[in-house]
Amino acid sequence: MDVEEFRTRGKEMVDYICQYMTNLGNQRVTPDVEPGYLRKLIPNEAPVEPEEWDNIMEDVDKKIMPGVTHWQHPRFHAYFPSGNSYPSILADMLSDAIGCIGFSWAASPACTELETIVMDWLGKAIGLPNDFITSVKGSRGGGVIQTSASECVLVSMLAARNQAIQYLKKNKPHVEDNVFLPKLVGYCSREAHSCVEKAAKILLVKLRILDPDENGSLRRETLLDAMEKDKANGLVPFFVSTILGSTSSCSFDNLQEIGPICKAEPCTWLHVDAAYAGNAFICPELKHYLKGIEYADSFNTNPNKWLLVNFDCSCLWVRCRIRLTHALVVDPLYLQHANSDEAIDYRHWGIPLSRRFRSLKLWFVIRKYGLSGLQKYIRNHIKLAKHFESLVRKDSKFEVVNDVKLGLVCFRLLAPDTVNQTLLATINASGKLHMIPSMVKDKYIIRFCVTSENAVQEDIEHAWRIITEHASELLGTSVSKEMYKRSKSKSNLHDGATPILVADSDEENETPPTENDDILEALTNCKILPEDDDVFNKDCEDDFRIHHATTPKEIS
Repeated sequence: MDVEEFRTRGKEMVDYICQYMTNLGNQRVTPDVEPGYLRKLIPNEAPVEPEEWDNIMEDVDKKIMPGVTHWQHPRFHAYFPSGNSYPSILADMLSDAIGCIGFSWAASPACTELETIVMDWLGKAIGLPNDFITSVKGSRGGGVIQTSASECVLVSMLAARNQAIQYLKKNKPHVEDNVFLPKLVGYCSREAHSCVEKAAKILLVKLRILDPDENGSLRRETLLDAMEKDKANGLVPFFVSTILGSTSSCSFDNLQEIGPICKAEPCTWLHVDAAYAGNAFICPELKHYLKGIEYADSFNTNPNKWLLVNFDCSCLWVRCRIRLTHALVVDPLYLQHANSDEAIDYRHWGIPLSRRFRSLKLWFVIRKYGLSGLQKYIRNHIKLAKHFESLVRKDSKFEVVNDVKLGLVCFRLLAPDTVNQTLLATINASGKLHMIPSMVKDKYIIRFCVTSENAVQEDIEHAWRIITEHASELLGTSVSKEMYKRSKSKSNLHDGATPILVADSDEENETPPTENDDILEALTNCKILPEDDDVFNKDCEDDFRIHHATTPKEIS
């Protein structure tokens, strides 16, 4: 492809992207394909001869797009937002064109310096202490863009491990570092993201997963008790990972209680994972959720979640960059340069050497929207989430399970977990809406997150209509034995992707009642409301068409 063809095809691609984004609402949210669908459509061997561009794009339409889950769809309410905006897309195009590998200042001065500047911009907007801001006089900290929150947690834990080992080596300078690994123990809440557990596995250290309180918050007494017991057994607390806005329910750990405990230890690093919620702290009225941040050694948030920046752009700030880089510095001659003493080399701030020019898209988005525009976008999501919460609370067949602070609502039918699993599975299978499950307060719940940049109240009300329609159908529908057997197979993930179903009986080959006991018992005992709520209990029984029947045939 020469420059003239690129000019033509590039303009066509922009048109294609615009058409895709404009028409998203007309598509299914999730694809209707089976695993392995693409293998049947694409040749087993790479082409020897070059192919025409038109043929490639035709295959994109006919083979790739049918298998895409549309994260930018107005009916996508799973996970957290997947940041996306036109300024960010344009910045990535420019970054790809420049094609620099910004591992050091010398490798591309603008790449390094712009990253430092925009990290200071965002850190100040969030309200981080001056210790985290590079440009503040006397600061020893700073920010760096990583690929994901998982990498932020891993790098922070790595720095904490190195700090703890150096502390323990003071009295045993000749002992190898790995000898100290069995002594190190980190801590996090059961609400923490799974990446904390993965980081501990990678770094070969112990991790205590602690129970939060009834609101999903890790508290002082729980952490202190675990630390004291571990120290009594000769272990060394070295890392505590806290959360501001958990994935399952957007719960918040109590930094004001946890921070002093960490500070009292000789080498315990306090990390704050605010991957989703941290972006919202650019709004003045939400900064109170940051209380206790002055105790933190590191903090991360993902603009590629809730600040309209495309993946990958996960921001990590540290209070002391020397403690971070000390764990990561490897300095061969071929990477050294004359200005290394005067400039930041981000190759020392993370796992990979190679780094894209990611700061461009953060810079583009902040400048094009302004902080006021980004605040307006976040406030709209919060307002819409509160509206969805109000719709759920008005329907006596449902309950809200979490404290709705930001853009996430956790809800469920007032029915057994198996019924809620089936509800979610049937909604997702329809392709009209996409949500995911989690466990909150030991209950199977459905997560509804506002994600679309231009979401409006009608989107929320449309989603609620779909949910209530499927709930009504579910409460009055039985299914075939074949579907039931499929739902009971070992491949069923029980995560809402495959319905948990009640089988119709079959005259020729009726399923013995014992095989259905688990599901039938759940459905026949669905009176989970207070006994004095006779009206709803009767409605629930009518909807399920269950009248104290004794066999699967009678129930169906």
